[in-house]
Amino acid sequence: MSALNLYDTKSRTVSTFNPLTAGKVGIYLCGATVQAPPHIGHIRSGVNFDILRRWLIASGFDVTFVRNVTDIDDKILHKANHEEIPWWQVAMKYERAFTDAYDALNVMPPTYEPRATGHITQMIQLMEKLIENGSAYAPGNGDVYLEVRKLKEYLTLSNQKLDDLLPSEDADLEFKKDPRDFALWKAAKKGEPSWPTPWGDGRPGWHLECSAMAHAYLGEAFDIHGGGLDLIFPHHENEIAQSNAAGYKFSNIWMHNAWVTTSGEKMSKSLGNSLQVAEILKKVRGIELRWYLGSAHYRSMLEFSFEALAESATSFKRVEAFLSRAESVLGKEVEILIAPEFAAAMNDDLAVPQALAFIAESMRIGNSSPEDKKIIAKTAGEIRGALSILGCDPKDAAFAGGKTNDAAMDGLIKLALDQREAARLRKDFATADQIRDQIAALGITVEDTANGPRWSY
Repeated sequence: MSALNLYDTKSRTVSTFNPLTAGKVGIYLCGATVQAPPHIGHIRSGVNFDILRRWLIASGFDVTFVRNVTDIDDKILHKANHEEIPWWQVAMKYERAFTDAYDALNVMPPTYEPRATGHITQMIQLMEKLIENGSAYAPGNGDVYLEVRKLKEYLTLSNQKLDDLLPSEDADLEFKKDPRDFALWKAAKKGEPSWPTPWGDGRPGWHLECSAMAHAYLGEAFDIHGGGLDLIFPHHENEIAQSNAAGYKFSNIWMHNAWVTTSGEKMSKSLGNSLQVAEILKKVRGIELRWYLGSAHYRSMLEFSFEALAESATSFKRVEAFLSRAESVLGKEVEILIAPEFAAAMNDDLAVPQALAFIAESMRIGNSSPEDKKIIAKTAGEIRGALSILGCDPKDAAFAGGKTNDAAMDGLIKLALDQREAARLRKDFATADQIRDQIAALGITVEDTANGPRWSY
């Protein structure tokens, strides 16, 4: 099997992945800021990095996967005021919504899922270290800032120049040494939650949270840090800055997934084009939505449309039908196999489109020899193996809760086919043809075989 090659955003190269510790991989993924229900743009990141994690596990690695929850933030406080409920109630409510969405799409639970508010102690310790070594300063108003001019390297991830950066519109220039210095800690405001520190009461800056939590669970150096393209600057740049300033090597590889777009624009609440996962799951099953979100290469934009989603769902139903027919031919559950061609695609920076092409070709080979058990066992096994890595194995227990409607559909189609067969036996071919045509109108293909009729979407 070929070695795993991954694209590193920082070096802008694809190279062989070599873990810092043989046989083990540490991954930190920036998770949700829980201030609203998740849309499919949020969940695409979860699906993409879940595929990476599954492939690493299948490749024999022991993976520690950390995905944080930002449960204190300006947006959360704004939502709390708008809904007239406590900020922590907002955070809990939408954290559960994210968990429900991850579960519906068979995203494996992280090894650890730390909340920002549960790691204030670690954040204070990190700030103390940065102030002691002269990298950060507390101007006396309760804020703490990182002094970016003192950094040996800054903006190497986004490849920008410090002097080209414009200060944010809300920058407090009165207390900053440089308008580009960023807040590690924000002084308490009236009516907002706060925590005590040696420099005054306040709450953490967004960037500080992830550096402190990554260090707490993965140590001073770990293998992979992931997130969406929109996090490269300023979030990930500032994570690197404060972590390196503290003497931590931090992440060895940086991986970023591209966006889900609508009409060519990044999906976001501010554009008013966000599509909530819970709403889309009323139209398609979780396994079909996952298949769709995982179908593009993780570094490629995915232009969303309901037409494309429907086509993708139909495509997946064909794969399911193939596996169902295979089990009928074999008389047993299809065995999970990992094909060399699929492994090569995944080792090429998680080339899922090539993996899907392999699945399509395997189905073509299997369909060309519908009764050859040896060919069916091989092709179906390799398809199921691919689906297991893509998180779309129909046999996965995570999708068991969504089987009710499928079972009902199976039963209704079988009933119709039994009625058609009875009509044929009594030579009532007009009725038999009418039943066949009615089934076809539902988008279902009926195939008459020596072992009786088979159907597929």
